[in-house]
Amino acid sequence: MNALHKSVHHSAVFDHPEMGDHEDIVFVQDKATGLKAIIAVHDTTLGPALGGCRVWPYENPADALTDALRLSRGMTYKNSLAGLDLGGGKAVIIADPRKDKSEALMEAFGRHVERLSGTYITAEDVGVSPDDMEAVARQTAHVRGTKATGLGDPSPYTALGVFEGIKASTKFVYGSSDLSGKTVSVQGLGHVGHDVARQLHEAGARLIVSDIHAPAVLRAIDAFGATAVDPAEAHMVEADIFVPCALGAGLNARTVPQIQAKIVAGAANNQLQTPADGEALKKRGILYAPDYAINAGGVISIALATADSGDKLVREKTIAIGETLATIFERAAREGSTPERVADTMAEERLAKAKSA
Repeated sequence: MNALHKSVHHSAVFDHPEMGDHEDIVFVQDKATGLKAIIAVHDTTLGPALGGCRVWPYENPADALTDALRLSRGMTYKNSLAGLDLGGGKAVIIADPRKDKSEALMEAFGRHVERLSGTYITAEDVGVSPDDMEAVARQTAHVRGTKATGLGDPSPYTALGVFEGIKASTKFVYGSSDLSGKTVSVQGLGHVGHDVARQLHEAGARLIVSDIHAPAVLRAIDAFGATAVDPAEAHMVEADIFVPCALGAGLNARTVPQIQAKIVAGAANNQLQTPADGEALKKRGILYAPDYAINAGGVISIALATADSGDKLVREKTIAIGETLATIFERAAREGSTPERVADTMAEERLAKAKSA
């Protein structure tokens, strides 16, 4: 019994705390290329399970399994709330993307995706490049975001959705979506964060920016006349809106009491460290835009794009993220709930309706 099987056996797959309603968990390996991967299909009620492939040097297979289960469930909710006819899934490859990844390894992964006969559709995620997806696509048609199937880089659509979500949040809190004169702290200036900052600047907002990568900060200062702060202080500066676009779990017991802004609306995944942090934001009168609702533009572009369709439908569906968030905020206020709980409920309601149809 190899290490993969031993660790997973001892983690008791069916009793795993993240197992929930998962339909399929597939453990794959290819000795010739060194591929060791887990593909988790959470729910196919609305359609095939779409979710990216992540390459990460997990310390053990049990950690990889936990990640695959959590992420695949998250994709079910994201796709449902975004109004896509797709279920949720995720793949994780246990490897160091800088040392272990190869064309042959990604092709082997593609062959395993093909064996699932379209139940799971893969796409780019952490540690995976567009070239890697092209290698996967040589072995299976069940892949998105490639030259043949998409619009290329999904980050402009993620950024567009986040910007629309910020406007919806601003309207709910301040009575108008006008951002001119508003002070906005943008934490994380990667592809998405920089593009969100650009749109905020063009809308007349005053920007405070931060990133661990100094050149990204200098670029934003130069392009947008922004003020720079240390990334560790981005959440606590005096601002109207805090826009986290870096790593997850940034909203936690330490940071929430320090937030000065009235709105938290950004692109980062898994922003709340625990459900209690969402409650803490509500108690402090801070409006939180649920992460998987506001950052769905990327998955919308991956799901709906075809090589010859242009991006009209993708843009329309992405801009509608603002309307979805407005509905979430109004319902949360009416029910005395938190926006993230309402988002979950709305996603679950669509799934329940489809199951009973």
